[in-house]
Amino acid sequence: MQSLSMKPACAQTQRRGVGAVGRRVVVIRAQAAPSAPSSSVESISGVRQEVVDAIAKARHNCLTATNLPLPNRRQGKVRDTYDLGDTVVIVTTDRQSAFDRLLASVPFKGQVLNQTAAWWLGATAHIAPSALLSCPDPNVAVMKKCAVFPVEFVCRGFMTGSTDTSLWTHYKAGSRNYCGNAFPDGMRKNDRLAKNVITPTTKAEDHDVPISPADIVAQGLMTQAEWDTVSSAALRIFEFGQVEAAKRGLLLVDTKYEFGKDADGVIHIIDEVHTPDSSRYWLADTYEARHAAGQEPQNIDKEFLRLWFRERCDPYADAVLPEAPAELVCELSKRYVYLYEKITGQPFAVPDLAVPVNERIIANLKKAGICK
Repeated sequence: MQSLSMKPACAQTQRRGVGAVGRRVVVIRAQAAPSAPSSSVESISGVRQEVVDAIAKARHNCLTATNLPLPNRRQGKVRDTYDLGDTVVIVTTDRQSAFDRLLASVPFKGQVLNQTAAWWLGATAHIAPSALLSCPDPNVAVMKKCAVFPVEFVCRGFMTGSTDTSLWTHYKAGSRNYCGNAFPDGMRKNDRLAKNVITPTTKAEDHDVPISPADIVAQGLMTQAEWDTVSSAALRIFEFGQVEAAKRGLLLVDTKYEFGKDADGVIHIIDEVHTPDSSRYWLADTYEARHAAGQEPQNIDKEFLRLWFRERCDPYADAVLPEAPAELVCELSKRYVYLYEKITGQPFAVPDLAVPVNERIIANLKKAGICK
Protein backbone atom coordinates (compact mmCIF):
# COMPACT_ATOMS: atom_id res chain seq x y z
CA MET A 1 0.00 0.00 0.00
CA GLN A 2 1.23 3.50 -0.81
CA SER A 3 1.75 6.07 1.88
CA LEU A 4 0.57 9.63 2.43
CA SER A 5 3.39 12.02 3.22
CA MET A 6 3.78 15.75 3.90
CA LYS A 7 5.74 16.37 0.67
CA PRO A 8 4.32 19.24 -1.42
CA ALA A 9 2.73 18.21 -4.72
CA CYS A 10 4.20 21.16 -6.63
CA ALA A 11 5.37 24.70 -6.06
CA GLN A 12 2.71 27.37 -5.69
CA THR A 13 2.45 30.31 -8.10
CA GLN A 14 0.09 33.26 -8.16
CA ARG A 15 -2.78 33.05 -10.69
CA ARG A 16 -6.34 34.21 -11.15
CA GLY A 17 -9.11 32.80 -8.98
CA VAL A 18 -12.27 31.46 -10.57
CA GLY A 19 -15.79 31.26 -9.28
CA ALA A 20 -19.21 30.39 -10.63
CA VAL A 21 -22.82 31.25 -10.22
CA GLY A 22 -24.95 28.18 -10.97
CA ARG A 23 -23.84 26.71 -14.31
CA ARG A 24 -22.56 30.03 -15.66
CA VAL A 25 -18.82 30.38 -15.06
CA VAL A 26 -17.63 33.78 -13.85
CA VAL A 27 -13.93 34.62 -13.74
CA ILE A 28 -12.95 36.85 -10.84
CA ARG A 29 -9.79 38.12 -9.23
CA ALA A 30 -9.17 37.18 -5.64
CA GLN A 31 -6.23 37.06 -3.29
CA ALA A 32 -4.97 33.61 -2.47
CA ALA A 33 -5.85 32.60 1.04
CA PRO A 34 -2.92 31.96 3.41
CA SER A 35 -1.16 28.84 2.23
CA ALA A 36 0.27 27.73 5.57
CA PRO A 37 -2.71 25.57 6.61
CA SER A 38 -2.67 23.76 3.27
CA SER A 39 0.80 22.38 4.02
CA SER A 40 -0.81 19.97 6.45
CA VAL A 41 -2.54 18.06 3.62
CA GLU A 42 -1.00 14.64 3.28
CA SER A 43 0.54 14.06 -0.14
CA ILE A 44 0.04 10.72 -1.81
CA SER A 45 3.03 8.73 -3.05
CA GLY A 46 3.04 6.02 -5.68
CA VAL A 47 2.65 8.33 -8.71
CA ARG A 48 5.53 8.18 -11.19
CA GLN A 49 7.83 11.19 -11.15
CA GLU A 50 7.31 11.80 -14.85
CA VAL A 51 3.59 12.22 -14.16
CA VAL A 52 4.22 14.51 -11.18
CA ASP A 53 6.46 16.67 -13.38
CA ALA A 54 3.84 16.71 -16.13
CA ILE A 55 1.15 17.81 -13.66
CA ALA A 56 3.21 20.85 -12.67
CA LYS A 57 3.81 21.73 -16.33
CA ALA A 58 0.15 21.29 -17.27
CA ARG A 59 -1.28 23.62 -14.62
CA HIS A 60 -1.57 26.47 -17.10
CA ASN A 61 -2.71 24.28 -20.01
CA CYS A 62 -5.87 22.80 -18.50
CA LEU A 63 -9.03 22.18 -20.49
CA THR A 64 -11.39 24.73 -18.94
CA ALA A 65 -13.70 25.33 -21.91
CA THR A 66 -14.41 23.78 -25.30
CA ASN A 67 -15.47 25.23 -28.63
CA LEU A 68 -15.73 22.28 -31.00
CA PRO A 69 -17.11 22.54 -34.55
CA LEU A 70 -20.21 20.66 -33.43
CA PRO A 71 -23.80 21.84 -32.85
CA ASN A 72 -25.95 22.25 -29.75
CA ARG A 73 -23.30 22.85 -27.11
CA ARG A 74 -24.37 22.82 -23.47
CA GLN A 75 -22.00 23.51 -20.59
CA GLY A 76 -22.39 21.71 -17.29
CA LYS A 77 -20.34 21.88 -14.12
CA VAL A 78 -17.56 19.71 -15.51
CA ARG A 79 -18.73 18.41 -18.89
CA ASP A 80 -19.51 20.11 -22.18
CA THR A 81 -22.11 18.22 -24.21
CA TYR A 82 -22.76 18.43 -27.95
CA ASP A 83 -26.09 17.02 -29.11
CA LEU A 84 -25.81 15.32 -32.50
CA GLY A 85 -29.32 13.88 -32.59
CA ASP A 86 -29.11 10.15 -31.94
CA THR A 87 -25.81 10.53 -30.11
CA VAL A 88 -24.13 13.05 -27.82
CA VAL A 89 -20.46 13.95 -27.64
CA ILE A 90 -19.42 14.57 -24.04
CA VAL A 91 -16.14 16.32 -23.32
CA THR A 92 -14.89 16.02 -19.75
CA THR A 93 -12.97 19.16 -18.85
CA ASP A 94 -10.51 19.87 -16.04
CA ARG A 95 -12.95 22.13 -14.19
CA GLN A 96 -13.18 21.32 -10.48
CA SER A 97 -16.68 21.85 -9.11
CA ALA A 98 -18.10 21.62 -5.60
CA PHE A 99 -20.75 23.51 -3.63
CA ASP A 100 -22.33 24.24 -7.04
CA ARG A 101 -19.30 26.44 -7.79
CA LEU A 102 -16.19 26.25 -9.93
CA LEU A 103 -13.24 26.01 -7.54
CA ALA A 104 -10.23 25.47 -9.81
CA SER A 105 -8.92 23.68 -12.90
CA VAL A 106 -7.02 20.46 -12.22
CA PRO A 107 -4.42 19.08 -14.67
CA PHE A 108 -5.47 15.84 -16.39
CA LYS A 109 -8.67 15.61 -14.39
CA GLY A 110 -10.87 15.32 -17.48
CA GLN A 111 -8.77 12.55 -18.98
CA VAL A 112 -8.76 10.60 -15.72
CA LEU A 113 -12.52 10.90 -15.25
CA ASN A 114 -13.34 9.94 -18.82
CA GLN A 115 -11.03 6.94 -18.92
CA THR A 116 -11.92 5.74 -15.42
CA ALA A 117 -15.63 5.95 -16.23
CA ALA A 118 -15.12 4.00 -19.46
CA TRP A 119 -13.33 1.25 -17.53
CA TRP A 120 -16.09 0.97 -14.91
CA LEU A 121 -18.88 1.08 -17.51
CA GLY A 122 -17.31 -1.93 -19.19
CA ALA A 123 -16.79 -3.72 -15.87
CA THR A 124 -20.43 -3.24 -14.78
CA ALA A 125 -22.09 -4.08 -18.11
CA HIS A 126 -23.34 -7.35 -16.59
CA ILE A 127 -25.44 -5.30 -14.12
CA ALA A 128 -26.78 -2.54 -16.35
CA PRO A 129 -26.13 -1.54 -19.97
CA SER A 130 -24.36 1.77 -20.50
CA ALA A 131 -24.90 4.43 -23.12
CA LEU A 132 -21.18 4.57 -23.96
CA LEU A 133 -20.41 3.94 -27.64
CA SER A 134 -16.77 5.02 -28.00
CA CYS A 135 -13.95 7.20 -26.64
CA PRO A 136 -12.27 8.85 -29.66
CA ASP A 137 -10.10 11.03 -27.39
CA PRO A 138 -8.86 10.70 -23.81
CA ASN A 139 -11.29 13.47 -22.77
CA VAL A 140 -14.22 12.51 -25.00
CA ALA A 141 -17.04 9.97 -24.82
CA VAL A 142 -19.62 9.38 -27.53
CA MET A 143 -22.86 8.25 -25.93
CA LYS A 144 -26.19 6.95 -27.15
CA LYS A 145 -28.76 9.68 -26.60
CA CYS A 146 -31.13 8.89 -23.73
CA ALA A 147 -33.97 10.67 -21.97
CA VAL A 148 -32.35 11.39 -18.62
CA PHE A 149 -34.21 10.78 -15.38
CA PRO A 150 -34.08 14.12 -13.49
CA VAL A 151 -32.70 12.38 -10.41
CA GLU A 152 -29.18 11.63 -9.20
CA PHE A 153 -28.86 8.29 -7.44
CA VAL A 154 -26.48 8.90 -4.52
CA CYS A 155 -25.37 5.66 -2.89
CA ARG A 156 -23.74 5.77 0.54
CA GLY A 157 -22.00 3.26 2.78
CA PHE A 158 -20.77 5.62 5.50
CA MET A 159 -22.02 8.52 7.64
CA THR A 160 -19.91 11.32 6.21
CA GLY A 161 -19.71 14.39 3.98
CA SER A 162 -19.42 18.19 4.20
CA THR A 163 -21.83 19.60 1.58
CA ASP A 164 -25.39 20.75 2.19
CA THR A 165 -26.74 17.50 0.73
CA SER A 166 -24.37 15.18 2.60
CA LEU A 167 -25.68 12.62 5.05
CA TRP A 168 -23.49 13.80 7.95
CA THR A 169 -24.54 17.45 7.49
CA HIS A 170 -28.19 16.52 7.98
CA TYR A 171 -27.54 13.96 10.73
CA LYS A 172 -25.47 16.32 12.92
CA ALA A 173 -28.25 18.92 12.52
CA GLY A 174 -30.64 16.47 14.17
CA SER A 175 -32.25 14.68 11.25
CA ARG A 176 -32.72 10.94 11.75
CA ASN A 177 -34.67 10.31 8.55
CA TYR A 178 -33.06 11.40 5.32
CA CYS A 179 -34.43 10.74 1.84
CA GLY A 180 -36.61 7.95 3.18
CA ASN A 181 -33.82 6.27 5.18
CA ALA A 182 -33.91 6.01 8.99
CA PHE A 183 -30.72 6.28 11.05
CA PRO A 184 -30.26 5.56 14.79
CA ASP A 185 -29.09 8.01 17.43
CA GLY A 186 -25.47 7.95 18.54
CA MET A 187 -23.72 7.74 15.19
CA ARG A 188 -20.41 9.53 14.67
CA LYS A 189 -19.00 11.09 11.56
CA ASN A 190 -17.39 8.49 9.27
CA ASP A 191 -19.20 5.53 10.89
CA ARG A 192 -19.94 2.65 8.56
CA LEU A 193 -23.68 2.33 7.90
CA ALA A 194 -25.51 -0.88 8.78
CA LYS A 195 -26.31 -1.23 5.07
CA ASN A 196 -25.84 0.76 1.90
CA VAL A 197 -28.53 3.35 1.21
CA ILE A 198 -29.64 5.63 -1.62
CA THR A 199 -30.18 9.32 -0.85
CA PRO A 200 -31.45 10.68 -4.18
CA THR A 201 -31.37 14.31 -5.23
CA THR A 202 -33.19 16.18 -7.96
CA LYS A 203 -31.05 17.49 -10.81
CA ALA A 204 -31.71 21.20 -10.44
CA GLU A 205 -29.78 23.66 -12.62
CA ASP A 206 -28.27 25.59 -9.72
CA HIS A 207 -28.44 23.29 -6.69
CA ASP A 208 -29.17 19.62 -6.03
CA VAL A 209 -32.11 19.04 -3.69
CA PRO A 210 -32.54 15.88 -1.53
CA ILE A 211 -35.75 13.97 -2.19
CA SER A 212 -37.34 10.73 -1.02
CA PRO A 213 -38.28 7.86 -3.35
CA ALA A 214 -41.95 8.39 -2.48
CA ASP A 215 -41.75 12.04 -3.55
CA ILE A 216 -39.91 11.11 -6.75
CA VAL A 217 -42.86 8.96 -7.78
CA ALA A 218 -45.50 11.38 -6.43
CA GLN A 219 -43.99 14.27 -8.41
CA GLY A 220 -43.91 12.22 -11.59
CA LEU A 221 -40.12 12.28 -11.92
CA MET A 222 -40.15 8.47 -12.33
CA THR A 223 -42.73 5.73 -12.21
CA GLN A 224 -42.61 3.26 -9.34
CA ALA A 225 -41.43 0.55 -11.76
CA GLU A 226 -38.64 2.81 -13.05
CA TRP A 227 -37.55 3.67 -9.52
CA ASP A 228 -37.51 0.01 -8.50
CA THR A 229 -35.44 -0.98 -11.54
CA VAL A 230 -32.93 1.86 -11.32
CA SER A 231 -32.49 1.89 -7.53
CA SER A 232 -31.84 -1.86 -7.57
CA ALA A 233 -29.27 -1.46 -10.35
CA ALA A 234 -27.61 1.47 -8.55
CA LEU A 235 -27.16 -0.49 -5.31
CA ARG A 236 -25.82 -3.52 -7.21
CA ILE A 237 -23.31 -1.37 -9.09
CA PHE A 238 -22.28 0.30 -5.82
CA GLU A 239 -21.83 -3.05 -4.05
CA PHE A 240 -19.81 -4.35 -7.02
CA GLY A 241 -17.65 -1.23 -6.84
CA GLN A 242 -17.07 -1.69 -3.11
CA VAL A 243 -15.92 -5.28 -3.66
CA GLU A 244 -13.55 -4.26 -6.45
CA ALA A 245 -12.23 -1.32 -4.43
CA ALA A 246 -11.57 -3.58 -1.44
CA LYS A 247 -9.42 -5.82 -3.65
CA ARG A 248 -7.27 -2.76 -4.25
CA GLY A 249 -7.03 -1.68 -0.61
CA LEU A 250 -9.69 1.01 -0.93
CA LEU A 251 -13.06 1.79 0.61
CA LEU A 252 -15.67 3.07 -1.84
CA VAL A 253 -17.50 5.36 0.60
CA ASP A 254 -20.19 6.95 -1.55
CA THR A 255 -20.92 7.79 -5.17
CA LYS A 256 -23.63 9.00 -7.53
CA TYR A 257 -25.11 7.67 -10.76
CA GLU A 258 -27.36 8.93 -13.51
CA PHE A 259 -29.66 6.82 -15.64
CA GLY A 260 -31.84 7.37 -18.70
CA LYS A 261 -33.96 5.57 -21.28
CA ASP A 262 -33.11 5.19 -24.96
CA ALA A 263 -35.58 5.47 -27.84
CA ASP A 264 -36.62 1.83 -27.30
CA GLY A 265 -37.33 2.38 -23.60
CA VAL A 266 -34.23 0.50 -22.40
CA ILE A 267 -32.72 1.93 -19.22
CA HIS A 268 -28.99 2.72 -19.39
CA ILE A 269 -26.47 4.13 -16.98
CA ILE A 270 -25.39 7.30 -18.71
CA ASP A 271 -22.76 9.10 -16.67
CA GLU A 272 -19.46 8.55 -14.89
CA VAL A 273 -19.13 5.55 -12.62
CA HIS A 274 -16.89 5.39 -9.52
CA THR A 275 -14.57 8.17 -10.69
CA PRO A 276 -12.54 10.28 -8.26
CA ASP A 277 -15.01 13.10 -8.95
CA SER A 278 -18.28 11.27 -8.43
CA SER A 279 -17.03 9.08 -5.59
CA ARG A 280 -15.32 9.22 -2.22
CA TYR A 281 -12.48 6.76 -1.58
CA TRP A 282 -10.65 6.08 1.69
CA LEU A 283 -7.62 3.90 2.41
CA ALA A 284 -8.93 0.66 3.86
CA ASP A 285 -5.94 -0.39 5.98
CA THR A 286 -5.92 2.76 8.15
CA TYR A 287 -9.65 3.43 8.42
CA GLU A 288 -10.44 1.49 11.61
CA ALA A 289 -7.51 2.81 13.66
CA ARG A 290 -7.95 6.41 12.56
CA HIS A 291 -11.70 6.32 13.12
CA ALA A 292 -11.26 4.87 16.62
CA ALA A 293 -8.81 7.70 17.38
CA GLY A 294 -11.27 10.33 16.14
CA GLN A 295 -9.16 11.17 13.10
CA GLU A 296 -10.40 11.75 9.58
CA PRO A 297 -9.86 8.78 7.24
CA GLN A 298 -7.03 8.99 4.76
CA ASN A 299 -8.87 9.93 1.60
CA ILE A 300 -8.01 9.84 -2.07
CA ASP A 301 -10.65 12.20 -3.36
CA LYS A 302 -11.50 15.89 -3.49
CA GLU A 303 -12.83 16.11 0.08
CA PHE A 304 -9.67 17.83 1.32
CA LEU A 305 -10.22 20.64 -1.19
CA ARG A 306 -13.86 21.01 -0.17
CA LEU A 307 -12.77 21.18 3.49
CA TRP A 308 -10.14 23.79 2.63
CA PHE A 309 -12.84 26.07 1.20
CA ARG A 310 -15.25 25.30 4.04
CA GLU A 311 -12.63 26.45 6.58
CA ARG A 312 -12.06 29.78 4.82
CA CYS A 313 -15.39 30.95 3.45
CA ASP A 314 -19.04 30.16 2.87
CA PRO A 315 -18.72 28.54 -0.56
CA TYR A 316 -22.46 28.63 -1.14
CA ALA A 317 -22.99 32.31 -0.28
CA ASP A 318 -19.74 34.26 -0.76
CA ALA A 319 -19.58 36.11 -4.09
CA VAL A 320 -15.79 35.75 -4.29
CA LEU A 321 -13.98 32.60 -3.25
CA PRO A 322 -10.34 32.40 -2.14
CA GLU A 323 -7.92 31.00 -4.67
CA ALA A 324 -7.12 27.31 -4.27
CA PRO A 325 -3.36 26.97 -3.62
CA ALA A 326 -1.32 25.40 -6.41
CA GLU A 327 -0.09 22.82 -3.91
CA LEU A 328 -3.63 21.52 -3.37
CA VAL A 329 -4.50 21.61 -7.06
CA CYS A 330 -1.44 19.52 -7.92
CA GLU A 331 -2.13 17.16 -5.04
CA LEU A 332 -5.67 16.59 -6.29
CA SER A 333 -4.34 15.85 -9.77
CA LYS A 334 -1.92 13.29 -8.31
CA ARG A 335 -4.76 11.59 -6.45
CA TYR A 336 -6.87 11.41 -9.58
CA VAL A 337 -4.02 9.76 -11.47
CA TYR A 338 -3.26 7.43 -8.57
CA LEU A 339 -6.85 6.21 -8.41
CA TYR A 340 -7.01 5.69 -12.16
CA GLU A 341 -3.92 3.48 -12.08
CA LYS A 342 -4.98 1.72 -8.87
CA ILE A 343 -8.45 0.89 -10.17
CA THR A 344 -7.74 0.03 -13.79
CA GLY A 345 -4.27 -1.47 -13.40
CA GLN A 346 -3.16 0.62 -16.39
CA PRO A 347 -0.43 3.28 -16.41
CA PHE A 348 -1.67 6.81 -16.97
CA ALA A 349 -0.66 8.00 -20.44
CA VAL A 350 0.59 11.59 -20.23
CA PRO A 351 -0.60 13.45 -23.34
CA ASP A 352 1.65 15.61 -25.52
CA LEU A 353 1.76 18.85 -23.54
CA ALA A 354 2.95 20.78 -26.59
CA VAL A 355 -0.46 20.32 -28.24
CA PRO A 356 -3.36 22.37 -26.86
CA VAL A 357 -6.06 20.02 -25.62
CA ASN A 358 -8.80 21.57 -27.76
CA GLU A 359 -6.71 21.12 -30.90
CA ARG A 360 -6.00 17.49 -30.05
CA ILE A 361 -9.67 16.77 -29.43
CA ILE A 362 -10.74 18.29 -32.76
CA ALA A 363 -8.07 16.29 -34.60
CA ASN A 364 -9.21 13.03 -32.97
CA LEU A 365 -12.87 13.75 -33.69
CA LYS A 366 -12.00 14.36 -37.33
CA LYS A 367 -10.18 11.01 -37.44
CA ALA A 368 -13.27 9.34 -36.02
CA GLY A 369 -15.48 11.03 -38.63
CA ILE A 370 -17.45 12.92 -35.98
CA CYS A 371 -16.63 16.42 -37.22
CA LYS A 372 -15.13 17.93 -40.37
